[in-house]
Amino acid sequence: MIAAALTLFAHRAPEDVSLDDVATAAGASRPLVYRYFPGGKQQLYEAALRSAADELELCFAEPRSGPLTVRLRRGLDRYLAFVDEHDAGFSALLQSGSVAETSRTNAIVDEVRRAAADQILLHLEVAEPGPRLRMMVRTWITAVEAASLMWLDEEKQPPVAELRDWLVDHFVALMAATAASDPRTARVLRAALALETAEGQAGALARRLLPVLGDASHLL
Repeated sequence: MIAAALTLFAHRAPEDVSLDDVATAAGASRPLVYRYFPGGKQQLYEAALRSAADELELCFAEPRSGPLTVRLRRGLDRYLAFVDEHDAGFSALLQSGSVAETSRTNAIVDEVRRAAADQILLHLEVAEPGPRLRMMVRTWITAVEAASLMWLDEEKQPPVAELRDWLVDHFVALMAATAASDPRTARVLRAALALETAEGQAGALARRLLPVLGDASHLL
């Protein structure tokens, strides 16, 4: 029933899904749905949301080896695949305003954000991150969510691989900007860049940036 509900919520806003819809999709009766979810649609929605959250929380769970940009790419591939599959439901989940929204559903969504931040900080191998680095990571996660919603509004353009690489570039650029004024972040960035290769995404970003920054030499 949770799988059927998640599929329905993925393609329609929660308020547009009835218990009869869920029962039909699950091949069950309405009384049986109420037997397992006596709280009705709200309880079922929260259970489906919890199931989706469990999947999203694993997106950035990667072996902590190799270049950071490669790990971020793999995590974003999973995240954006979820967004693609659950497009309408993902929008309803993050844009709020749903009649099914409660403090519990908001807490589940925030838990996903915090879990993603914790996973990324593990990849950065920071036991006790400073406030600027924590803020930077949470800011990037917010940007990923916003970009995902806009991507859905733009009929999934640009192609998902381009969106993924753009978001990885944003992470590197945001971290570099933070490192410029925060020595702790600078140390973390140096360690991360030491694992990158000239052929990888960080190397490609550096080569694209040099001509642009070269035009700003009068600022030095």
